[in-house]
Amino acid sequence: MKPRVIIYCDGACSPNPGVGGWGVLLLSPKHGVEKELSGAELNSTNNRMELTAAIKGLEALKFPSDVEVFTDSEYLKNAFTERWLAKWAANGWKTAEKKPVSNADLWKRLVHRR
Repeated sequence: MKPRVIIYCDGACSPNPGVGGWGVLLLSPKHGVEKELSGAELNSTNNRMELTAAIKGLEALKFPSDVEVFTDSEYLKNAFTERWLAKWAANGWKTAEKKPVSNADLWKRLVHRR
Protein backbone atom coordinates (compact mmCIF):
# COMPACT_ATOMS: atom_id res chain seq x y z
CA MET A 1 0.00 0.00 0.00
CA LYS A 2 1.36 3.41 -1.02
CA PRO A 3 1.80 6.05 1.68
CA ARG A 4 -0.58 9.02 1.69
CA VAL A 5 0.99 12.44 1.15
CA ILE A 6 -0.82 15.75 1.36
CA ILE A 7 0.66 18.67 -0.59
CA TYR A 8 -0.31 22.28 0.09
CA CYS A 9 1.08 24.59 -2.57
CA ASP A 10 0.92 28.29 -3.35
CA GLY A 11 2.61 30.84 -5.54
CA ALA A 12 2.53 34.59 -6.02
CA CYS A 13 4.09 37.43 -7.95
CA SER A 14 4.41 41.14 -7.17
CA PRO A 15 3.98 42.88 -9.48
CA ASN A 16 2.50 40.38 -11.91
CA PRO A 17 4.61 39.75 -13.94
CA GLY A 18 7.61 40.41 -11.75
CA VAL A 19 9.39 38.86 -8.79
CA GLY A 20 7.67 35.61 -7.89
CA GLY A 21 7.79 33.09 -5.11
CA TRP A 22 6.38 29.65 -4.40
CA GLY A 23 5.94 27.51 -1.32
CA VAL A 24 5.01 23.91 -0.59
CA LEU A 25 4.15 21.96 2.54
CA LEU A 26 4.26 18.16 2.29
CA LEU A 27 2.65 16.08 5.02
CA SER A 28 2.75 12.34 5.54
CA PRO A 29 0.25 11.90 8.38
CA LYS A 30 0.90 8.22 8.97
CA HIS A 31 4.64 8.74 9.32
CA GLY A 32 4.47 12.12 11.04
CA VAL A 33 6.70 13.66 8.39
CA GLU A 34 6.45 17.32 7.43
CA LYS A 35 8.60 19.06 4.82
CA GLU A 36 8.60 22.67 3.64
CA LEU A 37 10.01 23.87 0.32
CA SER A 38 10.17 27.34 -1.20
CA GLY A 39 11.84 29.29 -3.94
CA ALA A 40 11.73 32.43 -6.04
CA GLU A 41 12.24 33.73 -9.56
CA LEU A 42 13.12 37.28 -10.57
CA ASN A 43 10.90 37.35 -13.65
CA SER A 44 7.73 35.28 -13.43
CA THR A 45 3.94 35.37 -13.14
CA ASN A 46 1.39 34.26 -10.55
CA ASN A 47 0.38 31.31 -12.72
CA ARG A 48 3.95 30.14 -13.24
CA MET A 49 4.61 30.29 -9.49
CA GLU A 50 1.40 28.33 -8.72
CA LEU A 51 2.45 25.64 -11.20
CA THR A 52 6.03 25.60 -9.95
CA ALA A 53 4.85 25.02 -6.39
CA ALA A 54 2.81 21.96 -7.42
CA ILE A 55 5.67 20.60 -9.53
CA LYS A 56 8.25 21.05 -6.77
CA GLY A 57 5.95 19.31 -4.30
CA LEU A 58 5.54 16.30 -6.58
CA GLU A 59 9.24 16.24 -7.46
CA ALA A 60 10.08 16.06 -3.74
CA LEU A 61 8.37 12.68 -3.37
CA LYS A 62 10.93 9.92 -2.86
CA PHE A 63 8.63 7.00 -3.73
CA PRO A 64 5.22 6.35 -5.31
CA SER A 65 2.51 7.80 -3.08
CA ASP A 66 -1.21 8.46 -2.95
CA VAL A 67 -1.14 12.25 -3.23
CA GLU A 68 -3.76 14.86 -2.45
CA VAL A 69 -2.92 18.39 -3.63
CA PHE A 70 -4.48 21.53 -2.17
CA THR A 71 -4.25 24.82 -4.08
CA ASP A 72 -6.05 28.14 -4.17
CA SER A 73 -5.22 28.49 -7.87
CA GLU A 74 -8.27 28.18 -10.13
CA TYR A 75 -5.83 27.98 -13.05
CA LEU A 76 -4.16 24.87 -11.63
CA LYS A 77 -7.37 23.28 -10.32
CA ASN A 78 -9.36 23.83 -13.52
CA ALA A 79 -6.66 22.24 -15.65
CA PHE A 80 -7.72 18.97 -14.02
CA THR A 81 -11.37 19.46 -13.10
CA GLU A 82 -12.32 21.03 -16.45
CA ARG A 83 -10.04 18.61 -18.34
CA TRP A 84 -7.99 21.41 -19.90
CA LEU A 85 -4.83 19.30 -19.71
CA ALA A 86 -6.34 16.40 -21.62
CA LYS A 87 -7.70 18.76 -24.28
CA TRP A 88 -4.41 20.64 -24.63
CA ALA A 89 -2.41 17.43 -24.94
CA ALA A 90 -4.85 16.04 -27.53
CA ASN A 91 -4.57 19.32 -29.49
CA GLY A 92 -0.75 19.26 -29.53
CA TRP A 93 -0.53 21.80 -26.68
CA LYS A 94 -2.75 24.27 -28.50
CA THR A 95 -5.85 25.97 -27.11
CA ALA A 96 -9.29 25.63 -28.67
CA GLU A 97 -8.37 28.83 -30.57
CA LYS A 98 -5.29 27.02 -31.96
CA LYS A 99 -2.89 29.24 -29.97
CA PRO A 100 0.03 27.82 -27.96
CA VAL A 101 -0.91 26.94 -24.38
CA SER A 102 0.55 29.41 -21.89
CA ASN A 103 3.14 27.85 -19.60
CA ALA A 104 3.19 24.64 -21.66
CA ASP A 105 6.72 23.91 -20.42
CA LEU A 106 5.44 23.73 -16.83
CA TRP A 107 2.21 21.90 -17.69
CA LYS A 108 4.21 19.19 -19.47
CA ARG A 109 6.53 18.91 -16.46
CA LEU A 110 3.54 18.64 -14.13
CA VAL A 111 1.87 15.96 -16.27
CA HIS A 112 5.10 13.97 -16.21
CA ARG A 113 5.04 14.05 -12.38
CA ARG A 114 1.39 13.02 -11.92
